[in-house]
Amino acid sequence: MWLIEHRVYNTEVELGLAIKESGVKREDLYCVTKVMKNVDNIELALDESLKKLQLEYVDLYLIHAPWFSHTESSATSPFDESKLQSTWATMEKIKASGKARSIGVSNYLPKHLEAVLKTAKIPPAINQIEFHPYLQHPELLAFHKKHSIATSAYGPLTAATKAKPGPADELLAALAKKYAVSEGEICLRWCLDQDVVAITTSAKEQRLADYLRCTKFKLTPEELRQLNQLGAEKHFRGFWGSTFDANDRT
Repeated sequence: MWLIEHRVYNTEVELGLAIKESGVKREDLYCVTKVMKNVDNIELALDESLKKLQLEYVDLYLIHAPWFSHTESSATSPFDESKLQSTWATMEKIKASGKARSIGVSNYLPKHLEAVLKTAKIPPAINQIEFHPYLQHPELLAFHKKHSIATSAYGPLTAATKAKPGPADELLAALAKKYAVSEGEICLRWCLDQDVVAITTSAKEQRLADYLRCTKFKLTPEELRQLNQLGAEKHFRGFWGSTFDANDRT
């Protein structure tokens, strides 16, 4: 079971209590937390998170965004390559300490990853990005594949929710009917069929249970092709809209 926490969500204490009271073995949980982009002492930030979570380690520790190295909080502004590199060196130190089993990044573009890889002893295990049919990141995913960096998707349901109406609407509805699932579950399966880790959430227990149905079927290669083709007809970013270039599709 994946449990994803971030200090901005302000739920570390509650999640820590839930883990303790659940009775679930630690090795059966995959706990992820992130360091905020404006935190200077990353090691101290993780220590504070571990204390709140009542854990000795997290399975994955992520840098939330690369904007701390930019002159402005924008993906298009100049950035300090050495800052990205020194920060990653600290992440490597954390992994060596055993407090994080794996280390990764979030919202990094190819240029940010290139800077990190120039000096990295350990490459990022994963890059968590907004990913859905209307934001397919072909260049970034190709970079990930080349350098063996896993891709994790947040906002995977966007095409079936906040991006409506869109060119993929009819196909999503038809596929949902064919497989007897929701359109959101089709979007989750679309991620999985492209070797992307899909992340989503809900306050409703039944909806979370329904999401697991996406593991019971697979889209055909032709259905994937059609959804990719229709998705490419629209560009939509549901998060960080003021940070990325309006037409950034990398």
